[in-house]
Amino acid sequence: MPFSSGPWMRENQRYLNHSSAQMSTAVTLALRDLQRQTPPLGNYDIQLHMLDSQCDPSVALKALFDSVWAGPEYLLLIGGGLCPSVTSLIARSLPALNLVQISFAASSPSLSNRRLSGNMFSTLPTDRALNLGTVKLLQRHKWSRVGVLTQQGDRLAEMNKDLLKQLLKADVHMVSSQRFSGDVCSSLRNIKESDARIIIAQFEEDSASEVFCCAYKLNLFGPRYQWLLVGGGPGLRFASHVSGCTASNLLTAANGSIMLRSPQGYQEAYLKELKSGSKLNFTPLHGYAYDAVWVAGIALVQVMEEVKHREKYSVHRNTSVTKEQVHKKLLEAVKETQFEGVTGPVFFRNGERMTSLDVIQFQGSSSVLVGEFNTSSQQLRLTKNLLKFKGAGPTRDRTMVVYQRQSVSLLTYAVVSSAAAATITLTVILLCLSVCYRKHWLQRRGIGSQDGLLLLGILLSSSSLLFSGLDQATLSNNTLDICCSVRVWTLSVGHTVGLAVLFTRSWRIYSQCRIKQPQVHAGCVVLWMLLLDAFVLISWQILDPLRRVEMQHSIVSDSFDQDVVVHSYSEQCSSSNMDMWLTAIYGYKAPLLGLGCFVGWSIWTEQADHPAVSSKHLTLSLFSVTVFSVLAALASMLTSQYPPVQFCLASGLILCCNVFVLSAMFGPKLVYACLNGSQLKEAESPEREDGDRLIRLNQQLKSQTEQLEVEIETITMQLSETSDSADFEPGENNYGEFRSSAHKALVSSGERNSEEKPPSPDAVNCPEHVLRRLSVQLPILHHAYLPVIGGVSASTSSLNAFLHHDTL
Repeated sequence: MPFSSGPWMRENQRYLNHSSAQMSTAVTLALRDLQRQTPPLGNYDIQLHMLDSQCDPSVALKALFDSVWAGPEYLLLIGGGLCPSVTSLIARSLPALNLVQISFAASSPSLSNRRLSGNMFSTLPTDRALNLGTVKLLQRHKWSRVGVLTQQGDRLAEMNKDLLKQLLKADVHMVSSQRFSGDVCSSLRNIKESDARIIIAQFEEDSASEVFCCAYKLNLFGPRYQWLLVGGGPGLRFASHVSGCTASNLLTAANGSIMLRSPQGYQEAYLKELKSGSKLNFTPLHGYAYDAVWVAGIALVQVMEEVKHREKYSVHRNTSVTKEQVHKKLLEAVKETQFEGVTGPVFFRNGERMTSLDVIQFQGSSSVLVGEFNTSSQQLRLTKNLLKFKGAGPTRDRTMVVYQRQSVSLLTYAVVSSAAAATITLTVILLCLSVCYRKHWLQRRGIGSQDGLLLLGILLSSSSLLFSGLDQATLSNNTLDICCSVRVWTLSVGHTVGLAVLFTRSWRIYSQCRIKQPQVHAGCVVLWMLLLDAFVLISWQILDPLRRVEMQHSIVSDSFDQDVVVHSYSEQCSSSNMDMWLTAIYGYKAPLLGLGCFVGWSIWTEQADHPAVSSKHLTLSLFSVTVFSVLAALASMLTSQYPPVQFCLASGLILCCNVFVLSAMFGPKLVYACLNGSQLKEAESPEREDGDRLIRLNQQLKSQTEQLEVEIETITMQLSETSDSADFEPGENNYGEFRSSAHKALVSSGERNSEEKPPSPDAVNCPEHVLRRLSVQLPILHHAYLPVIGGVSASTSSLNAFLHHDTL
């Protein structure tokens, strides 16, 4: 037999803080019990060799090669593995040497790579299982932000490396990772500055006093912090006194900490196996070493039975079994091994020992089992009534940020919309009255079109409030984007139209009273302002359209919980270059408002010199538009972080401005229309008849004027002929001749029109009367009929009448 010439068990890589005699006791006890309960091994010798690798890979590898070279042939090794560097190197060498190793202390997460460490098995649960349990605990309480504190050392460094991989897979953010060897306080201070609330600590149990003393000094305990201890051994052992801390301080800092560790229930079962009544110094590795020997023995017995069966009954019994075949069968046997050991159920999956990890919480001075983590099913079970937190619930993993959405309430929007609707209704009523009674009060002397434009501006600016205060709770994103553009267009165009009308009226009065210049045409001013406004708005809409965006506002602490901050945000209409476009709009409207105030003040002071100039209502309306516009712009900018306040202030100022202008400019007319509406309707038909009569009279006067012009032209031609036929010098005698010639011309004209006798001196067509008509009556008649047919009145009081009416 290829394995009959020497020992089949050998411990390698021995570097423990415990004595070799104590570990050999556990191995010897396991071998004795194994020989009692399993089939005999025959004539094969069992030799136990204790080697010390000194945690040096070169020393360990040389000892292994020397043993293999010296013989006999080895099939299986039982080794420790507390040194990750040694364990990793030996595990990679085993396949080439056709060896299988059963370890009782190898826990490095690097052994989970079965491609490189396929021949290494360990009865001690790997540190990877502890990391998986820790990640499951984080996920159970929705902790996604942690800080990691790791003590320097090969094993803990490997454990920390694997922990970072597990945290990354679980989408847990590590805000700080600190390693310490001497001064742990500086590392904890860095973790505190990173605002980490969940602290994962990886350190040896003899460093617990130093760690929690610094935690007490830095106030890293209490309801705001949660400690998770991983890899610290079976428990925490605090020194009676540490520099700067008492035992009570250490217990206070460690109170509430949670630790994952291998189960300790096997201690009693293992102690019962000891035949000696003397008490030995017990370590957890004793039980794992005991179970490791059992794994090796069960696997080896199974392989030996298969070999014996082949030698007796197989058709290939005459063929010897090679070392490679034995190695393969032994490897498969170890993988399929399953029994109840002193450390719990022993079986392997992907080379790792499957077991349950205890979840222990330190509550005061005692340790309470609050749950377990099953490495086989990857399930974490917690006993809620035993797990206690120092706050009202699980510790928050960060300063809790409560996002508070500031929006206009439905009640506020309903009130403002109702006020805007009332203003719109009143404006529409005035527009209807302007159509019904345009001949009496809205369109006297050519100002009806301006009143209509002013009402249109008020209507648009009031309608803009209906598109404000809306959010995603009521409309979709696309609809909100459209509302943003509609609101800006209606507000800006309405303001421009109203301001242009008021400025035009004020300038007309100012030009008549002060600079005596021709009146400004209202349509031109309004048209140019609308074109400028449309140019800016269209450019804005095309180059940088308005969108509904979330605006982040200030962060304030909660008055009831110091660990909670309130982060307010809101939805507003904005664009990339919002400030630039607003500056462009304010840039051309602000000078017009200033000029309007100057003109209004000028015509206000003009009333003292010209009492007929009644511009009080017009000036007040212009002042109110300027004041309310400035206040609305300032209120919008100063309250941008408080959308409900901004909406109420801006909407209130716009509505107050519109109502004031309506009251000042149309209040008297509205009252007059309400009180005299029936009389105005009754006066429609008589006025229509008077109009027709005036039209007929105008036509008659036009025909008479044409006839008189023909007669004047005829007389003028006759007088011209008479003066050409008779040369005379100016003088008194010549005047008589002129009168005689004129008399003859008139007589000739009269003869053409009538066959009566020449008129007497008292008749209407006598020469004296004709001359008088030529010199006086005809010029007067020529100018008198002009007002009737549309001419200019010669009265000097027309200016005062116009000024008085224009302010209405």
